[in-house]
Amino acid sequence: MSIDVTGDRKVRRTQSGTVLSVADLHVTFPSEAGPVRAVRGLSFDLAAGETMAIVGESGSGKSVTSLAVMGLHPDTAKITGSIKLHGEELLGRGDAAMSNLRGNELAMVFQDPLSALTPVYTIGDQITETIQIHRDVSRSAAMKRAVELLDLVGIPSPQLRVKSFPHEFSGGMRQRAMIALAIANDPDVIIADEPTTALDVTIQAQVLEVLKKAQRETGAAVILITHDLGVVAGVADRVTVMYAGRPVEQGAVDEIFYTPRMPYTIGLLGSVPRLDADVKEPLATLQGNPPSVVELPAGCPFAPRCPMVQDNCRVIEPPLYPTENPEHTAACHYWADIAAENRSYRDIFPLPDIPTSQLERIPRDQRRTVLQLEGMQRHYPLMKGAIFRRRVGTVYAVDGIDLEIKEGETLGLVGESGCGKSTTILEVLQLKPPTAGNIVVFGKDVRGINGGRERKSLRRDIQVVFQDPMASLDPRMPVFDIIAEPLGVHNVAKAEVERRVVELLELVGLEPSHASRFPQQFSGGQRQRIGIARALALEPKLIVLDEPVSALDVSIQAGVINLLDELKAKLGLSYLFVAHDLAVVQHIADRVAVMYLGNIVEIGEVSEVFRHPTHPYTQALLSAIPIPDPRKERSRERILLKGDLPSPANPPSGCKFRTRCQRFATLTEGERQPCLETMPDLYVVGQDHNSACHYNEERQVV
Repeated sequence: MSIDVTGDRKVRRTQSGTVLSVADLHVTFPSEAGPVRAVRGLSFDLAAGETMAIVGESGSGKSVTSLAVMGLHPDTAKITGSIKLHGEELLGRGDAAMSNLRGNELAMVFQDPLSALTPVYTIGDQITETIQIHRDVSRSAAMKRAVELLDLVGIPSPQLRVKSFPHEFSGGMRQRAMIALAIANDPDVIIADEPTTALDVTIQAQVLEVLKKAQRETGAAVILITHDLGVVAGVADRVTVMYAGRPVEQGAVDEIFYTPRMPYTIGLLGSVPRLDADVKEPLATLQGNPPSVVELPAGCPFAPRCPMVQDNCRVIEPPLYPTENPEHTAACHYWADIAAENRSYRDIFPLPDIPTSQLERIPRDQRRTVLQLEGMQRHYPLMKGAIFRRRVGTVYAVDGIDLEIKEGETLGLVGESGCGKSTTILEVLQLKPPTAGNIVVFGKDVRGINGGRERKSLRRDIQVVFQDPMASLDPRMPVFDIIAEPLGVHNVAKAEVERRVVELLELVGLEPSHASRFPQQFSGGQRQRIGIARALALEPKLIVLDEPVSALDVSIQAGVINLLDELKAKLGLSYLFVAHDLAVVQHIADRVAVMYLGNIVEIGEVSEVFRHPTHPYTQALLSAIPIPDPRKERSRERILLKGDLPSPANPPSGCKFRTRCQRFATLTEGERQPCLETMPDLYVVGQDHNSACHYNEERQVV
């Protein structure tokens, strides 16, 4: 399929070799505290058809670099160095000149497509406008091309959806539309800034496949900005690792992953939970936080967090030294020592010694059940009408599930957005009777709870940690008051409150002297630790964790995961852990339940389910999780689900997954009848392993 609307592909100014060259790029912003040196001396060359990933923690300068290339920084930004496209300098060009390049030779896929797409224009109008600005074609020809582009990126019924507005698309479809917009004029360079961050893993896999297809169709060079090292392993040719505004390691993807020479890179790789891990062990953690780029101290900016630090590291900032391969560079004075001793993250970063819980030594069937759901349903009426409201249907949010969590156990609850995970945990936290079925907490039937006093007493033993710590912590209250609040609600003596707050801050690894600070004065990982301390205040037995690490950088995420493991062992806690990242679930959970459209489709011991998945949905979820290993990623087979999750107000008949099931498509008409007519039960397929499929069949995907 051609990309140019006139029929022939446009003649590329650079058929091979370097398309984009960035040399000694510096970007500085003014601030009240002083100049913010967001990017410091970044250089790279990007060849035609090549994919380069830029990785690093938040604030490392990744997105600032992309906006500098696109010419989208405000006039107050001071940008020096060189950015050349096809050998022609871009720095110093006016907005009009850059506008001729943006959308034509340079294109960008933004992190949040809903904020990047204009809400009052249809998707077709926005693609058509992009084409007509740079091409002398009629509106009908441009609209025809818009339909072709939506079909190319996998939008169903493109002739109809071209007339839809952005809010009528799901998150994955909006990102596909954003990619269609980016490739409309056959660009030479595509910058994808965190294009999959807010998406479910199945949608992420679809979007990455679309991005690869778009690159194949256009032949464009791609800059991928991401914090997901698994994604990098699967799509990148070269990698630039950034820290405190500057590159600290650059090289081919295999060199960065298999022979890293900078301690920061090694720490990042060691902090990633891996789906293919055979043995569970603590994750590497980078102590402390990235430095402020306003007033950087002398020496290596990573020195305060580096276990290998020497005196000269605090005085002299290392340049990018050529390593064994001159094209593989690392900003570390001691890269040769790392190479000579072949050091891994286990050799450099001290792994925490997490104790084993005493409860793990007791057989599971002999432990007390802390939470049990029996055929639990939560249905909501679907209403219509503003004045005379009437019921027109039912939303089957949770449609009959059975779960149990034992003392000292972690149950992972996984599935796509809209599958019923959040509704399930809300039902548990409310301690009220569901639509049907039952909830039993610590042996107490919620249907037998009489009044608010008994419910309040029971809630002491169930606490929650939310996904976004900044949204769940009151910004007007100091940390001491935030942690002390639940103690005050339950009439704990003032002297005991003060002792307990200090104890909790130390328990979660925070300084008690910082108790007078406000949440906004802490980093994201520290704020999540404050949320955990608050949840522990009343010494609960069960903690509900709602995506507790999904909003954190991978290095910060590792520290929080290690902390949760340690607290579980020390305090004998049980966790209900809700997540969409199955690699995190594999690391922290003992058992896992996979939900789809209000039902559990596979459940059991986590290693049994992940190593021997039999339900097609579980297999698709597992295959969508990237592994930070380039060789494995290049050889893995992806199971790409078609379409989006059906509406819980109008679920398919029979097996709810059949409309997207890769196995259903291979069945004969006679074999399909059970799937069309009957919702399958949870069949026993192994020891502590049940799966709800009429045609259970194991498939290795990890």
